[in-house]
Amino acid sequence: MRRLWSSKWAVATGSAVTLLVVAALMAAGVVPVKVETTTVVREKATSTAATTPVALTTTALTPAQIYQKYSAGVVEVLSTFSQSSSLSPFGQSQTSQALGSGFVVSKDGSILTNAHVVSSSGVKASSVTVVFKSQGAGGTDTTRVPATIVGVDETSDVALLKVDPAKTPTLDPLPLGDSAAVQVGESVVAIGNPLGYDFSVTSGIVSATNRNLQSPNGSVIPDGIQTDAAINEGNSGGPLIDSAGEVIGINEQIASQSGGNQGLGFAVPINTATSVMSQLKTTGKVTYAYLGVQGETITSDIAGALGLKETQGVLVAAVSTGSPAAKAGIKGGTQQADLQGQPYVVGGDVITAIDGKTLESMEDLAAIIAQHKPGDTVTLSVVGSTGTRDLKVTLAERPASS
Repeated sequence: MRRLWSSKWAVATGSAVTLLVVAALMAAGVVPVKVETTTVVREKATSTAATTPVALTTTALTPAQIYQKYSAGVVEVLSTFSQSSSLSPFGQSQTSQALGSGFVVSKDGSILTNAHVVSSSGVKASSVTVVFKSQGAGGTDTTRVPATIVGVDETSDVALLKVDPAKTPTLDPLPLGDSAAVQVGESVVAIGNPLGYDFSVTSGIVSATNRNLQSPNGSVIPDGIQTDAAINEGNSGGPLIDSAGEVIGINEQIASQSGGNQGLGFAVPINTATSVMSQLKTTGKVTYAYLGVQGETITSDIAGALGLKETQGVLVAAVSTGSPAAKAGIKGGTQQADLQGQPYVVGGDVITAIDGKTLESMEDLAAIIAQHKPGDTVTLSVVGSTGTRDLKVTLAERPASS
């Protein structure tokens, strides 16, 4: 997405376990693909990991074939945000417009896009318009229709829109694939509206899988797909399509030092998106599992400097009162230490593994918790003052404020 008029992201933790993830991801240069936004001033009105290898066959579609077959199901998403005149100078009201992408997923008019295309700092757009490209007249005609925001989930950066099929051209839903079966090296294409150049297609390969992505509210989106298919501002919300013509992800962010494409694009896995979509259709919101700890990644260097016996895992800094972690007896830190200007809360437990999987970072813990549902039970390997113990923890529903 492309942003001409910028706004700051709300950096609210998606769950207590993701407190320290945001700074690390921002330092790495991983940012959501921006929205193209213009501002109009008016006078104030008087009133999971892959397990099955991909079979390479001669029936694989070319980028041209994919575009010809599926581009009619890709749309522009134009969002309008209105700012209260009381917040504007001289009593004037401000309206900003954002441009992103989306794609049709069912004949009833359901459209998937990114949350940050239709919301900003937790505030939904006041209106959304969806633009369809006509297949006739050389494919140059477009149809604009209003869309309703069914639901927005900033934790996964997924939003669901709905249009009236009677007001649209023939709806061409894109087939959805299985992101758990994605393999590094397979061919993919991205269709969207980069830098405002509508209905563009780029091609490349899957560069990596199982990436932890940063959502607009600071949460971890696990199992992200990395691609070198060119993704730029305005691509957000568009589909990442494999050579079988199936959507495997929603293009969401880029890693860039310049703000432009550098061959490091990332997509929300479609399996995550479809799960979120199902909940948004049913209840209008999405529930997530909650552990209730704040922690810091331990490395061998940090362990040596802080005098810790464990050289890998998560150092628990704080435990939320009444949380599953607190009920299980996990202890937070008791004093603060300074390491090269970076404060660390020490004296607490160290979580070294979850369900037998060794934890290498706080991101690992956050991503694994995000893959669970409220009510699931996990086993944490914890090292504390009384030695090593395995604790069974029943995860709760994440509080709205966490």
